[in-house]
Amino acid sequence: MSNGDSYHYGNNIHGDNVNMYGGTGNTGIVKHQSPELPEAIGELVQLLKNLRGDLAPASAQIIDDSLPAITSGTSAPQERHRALIAVATIAATVGTLGQPVADAVDKILGLLGAR
Repeated sequence: MSNGDSYHYGNNIHGDNVNMYGGTGNTGIVKHQSPELPEAIGELVQLLKNLRGDLAPASAQIIDDSLPAITSGTSAPQERHRALIAVATIAATVGTLGQPVADAVDKILGLLGAR
């Protein structure tokens, strides 16, 4: 922006806060993320590793395919959401054994504001 105008976009605890103050090529992004999220994702990954051995190969492959989207901080929100739902669905198919995974996914979705 070369006209010197100031712009402010959003201020949501679950979204981006972007400020631009004149000049050209100025971009500012503040990522708002719960400090609990990395720990919750780590717990989910461990639970999935434990569950994986009790799954059919096709279900284990879905977990393997979903992990990068779940663990990457650069995943698009909808990609991470789809991956979380995929692993929660698999967890639901194995009943009580998968309940801790379903609970962990529910917690993460809550932290992401996606419930």
